[in-house]
Amino acid sequence: MDVLGDLLRGVRSNGAVLGETMLSAPWSLRFADGADLTLCVLTRGSGWLVPTDGEPRQLRTGDIAVVRGPEPFLFADGPAPRVTPTDVRCLDPAACDAVRPEICAGDGATALAVGVYRNDQDTGRRLLGALPPALVVPGTCDDSLLRLISAEITADRAGQTVVLDRLLDWLLVCTLRAWFDGPDAAPPAWYRALADPVVGPALRAMHEDPARPWTTAALAAHTAVSRAALGKRFTALVGEPPLTYLTSWRMALAAELLTDGEVTLAAVARRVGYASEFAFSAAFKRVRGVSPSQHRRLGRGVEPTASPAISGAAHAPGLVALGASG
Repeated sequence: MDVLGDLLRGVRSNGAVLGETMLSAPWSLRFADGADLTLCVLTRGSGWLVPTDGEPRQLRTGDIAVVRGPEPFLFADGPAPRVTPTDVRCLDPAACDAVRPEICAGDGATALAVGVYRNDQDTGRRLLGALPPALVVPGTCDDSLLRLISAEITADRAGQTVVLDRLLDWLLVCTLRAWFDGPDAAPPAWYRALADPVVGPALRAMHEDPARPWTTAALAAHTAVSRAALGKRFTALVGEPPLTYLTSWRMALAAELLTDGEVTLAAVARRVGYASEFAFSAAFKRVRGVSPSQHRRLGRGVEPTASPAISGAAHAPGLVALGASG
């Protein structure tokens, strides 16, 4: 089981809002709909991402930017917009389409494809906590992929929504993986620890089978080291002991399962490794601050408790850039 994949599964497109706009200078777009993640792809020309905090960053054809909400940001033809920004609210397809009258086929036009995510899963919020406010990965898309994106956006074919959903998910995963693996990135502690020969297998084991009655001794045996060695190394690299991390991950999974009103509390408890509802409820309230029943009544849940294993890497406000991934 891939730990990053586990977290990414909470951020998944369903009925993607993925549109492409052709713009001729001067132009300026203001994204202010509070989307959890906004993905911008330059399929032609160039433009500037201007975040609320941090320095503007230029993007060229094939570059991808990912901006974490809810703060608004600008995308313009220059680092200092020369015209009043046009508001774009891409969570509403009709509002997103309102930008399209600006289409211009001139040689100097810029083509910008935009996809947005609204996340309602607890595991997805853990991923968001690991990202900086904005990041840019140059050269992520080659010419063939850029043509595919443009063709699918403008097509009117059976299954188009499904294709756009998967295309947007694919772009996001590839972009985040390239950023996490880049030399100038500041990935969270748990991601760096995946490469460790001792801690990496322990992390993967907990994610692969969270319901298993793991103990520090069992995890140590799985990784072929002593309990003391595993505990010391895991805490040093991840920022908390193995079983503390396991409890945090179990409660995130449970919070997600509780949003399904048809799954019983006993079933949720079993799926995250607790033999009784009482033991599970006590652990959930200790970690989350509310009982499982209260969490379920809240519908969309509560914000997760901060965990060094997920959000321990500090990020300065603004933009993070790195070289093209190999």
